[in-house]
Amino acid sequence: MTKEDIIALIKREVVPAMGCTEPMAVSLCVAYATEDLGCEPEDIQVFLSANILKNAMGVGIPGTGMVGLPIAIALGALAGKSKYQLEVLRDVTPEDVRRGQAFIAKGCIHIQLKQDIVAVMGYDEKLYIEVICKAGNRTATAIIAREHTHRIDPSTLAASGSAASSACDANRLDGQAEAALTLRDVYRFATETPLEDLEFINEARRLNEAAAEEALKGNYGHCLGKTLSRPLGRGIMGESMFSHILSKTSAACDARMAGAKIPVMSNSGSGNQGIAATLPVVVFAEENHNTEEELTRALTLSHLTAIYIKLSLGRLSALCGCVVASTGSSCGITYLMGGNYEQVAYSVKNMIANLAGMVCDGAKPSCALKVSSGVATAVLSAMLAVQNTHVSSVEGLIEDDVDRCIHNLTRLGSDGMNETDKMVLDIMTHKQ
Repeated sequence: MTKEDIIALIKREVVPAMGCTEPMAVSLCVAYATEDLGCEPEDIQVFLSANILKNAMGVGIPGTGMVGLPIAIALGALAGKSKYQLEVLRDVTPEDVRRGQAFIAKGCIHIQLKQDIVAVMGYDEKLYIEVICKAGNRTATAIIAREHTHRIDPSTLAASGSAASSACDANRLDGQAEAALTLRDVYRFATETPLEDLEFINEARRLNEAAAEEALKGNYGHCLGKTLSRPLGRGIMGESMFSHILSKTSAACDARMAGAKIPVMSNSGSGNQGIAATLPVVVFAEENHNTEEELTRALTLSHLTAIYIKLSLGRLSALCGCVVASTGSSCGITYLMGGNYEQVAYSVKNMIANLAGMVCDGAKPSCALKVSSGVATAVLSAMLAVQNTHVSSVEGLIEDDVDRCIHNLTRLGSDGMNETDKMVLDIMTHKQ
């Protein structure tokens, strides 16, 4: 891949988002269908893959004070603007929320698990959203698949019976990147590319730091970030760089999962991954007095590492995304500690040895706990790595080749944990 290819890849995967990306993608799909319909729908049918359903059930919707898919769907129809993409509900007002609640009360929203995705797509796609809006004798259909903002033309499905070819076309850069990138390529790009070509990544710093600061002013989710910054947290954790990293990172996650109307910079379709790839690196650099150039390069290394891993893992899986993003931040922190490529590779091995297998049980306020676990491990892994201490190839998933370690992790998450994914959804949808 050329420098321009990699920059384009990062810019496509590191984008602003407001609220959890799964319900926002559903809301975006509803907005598309409603705009095509040309009027307010009288009936909305929504068909979702299991992973979308799992990640949209228990998370707050920005600006509503409500949780879950029905209000996201209603507002997508009544006030959503597709031009905002994953900030589709940016302009929602309290009056819109009241209208949305009334819309839900009519009983015209129907949510179902999509059963025949392989027949439709030609492969087992885990990110699939299909919305059918009706009003009178008019009908409009919108489909989003593979990426949170990638719309597929329904007529393509009707004509060919499969979206496999169009999905492959849309994903061609993904395939090239997965085949071409290695961790050494990622490290070389982050550390050798002219600084002016990387300045754009600092927008992630600006957005996610602002989200953390705003979160600490309110009471969001389980208030993990605030708890760590209060006397109780300080008494246990101390007033240290480590505690500040955990507090700021988990605070931003608290706010996002609770539905705060605060934009964050996402990574690979996940705001929590964007937060975890950004804030630990930013806080460490600020308190370690690294230069602005070192911070910019560390952020690039962190985000691009996460993207590289996700290209192999897939957008959605049974593996918690904080494992991926925290691995990226561990690389960034290792670099800020003065680590070289070999030590960055050691940090990746340390992360995989510790966090492989952490299960994703949906997006929800307690994601802040998982993010804090990942970030804590990121710091510990970096500390060991710069002392040339790492998990060896005789242990678990680890091999001498760091890229093979990464692919062992992604095989586990994308293939090995498929049955785990089904079991998690079954448990979530059959609670007593």
